[in-house]
Amino acid sequence: QAQLVESGGGLVQPGGSLKLSCTASGYTFNNHHMGWFRQPPGKEREYVASISRTGTTTYYADSVKGRFTISRDNTKNTVYLQMNGLKPEDTAIYYCNGNMGFPRRRGEDWGQGIQVTVSS
Repeated sequence: QAQLVESGGGLVQPGGSLKLSCTASGYTFNNHHMGWFRQPPGKEREYVASISRTGTTTYYADSVKGRFTISRDNTKNTVYLQMNGLKPEDTAIYYCNGNMGFPRRRGEDWGQGIQVTVSS
């Protein structure tokens, strides 16, 4: 059974940085496109970024392009989201998503979610 576990969230000031990690188990990780979604308070879950199986191709939501970077290490079964230049509107629960339909279709596997709060 696939399990995705996120880490690295927390409270950061505007303009700051955080790096999220998502480690997969029970999973043939390098067979799956991976991605991140987020759910801001009172809003629907939305797409953030995705990465192909080999890591050679990435896509981003317009709202994070140029500030966020998705990457993966298939030797560690881990996908990352480096978030720079954080804004208050980036405040959300961030979810790792596995087995995505590339580039943006939600996959069936989800992590438990991790809180990111951007506030002074």
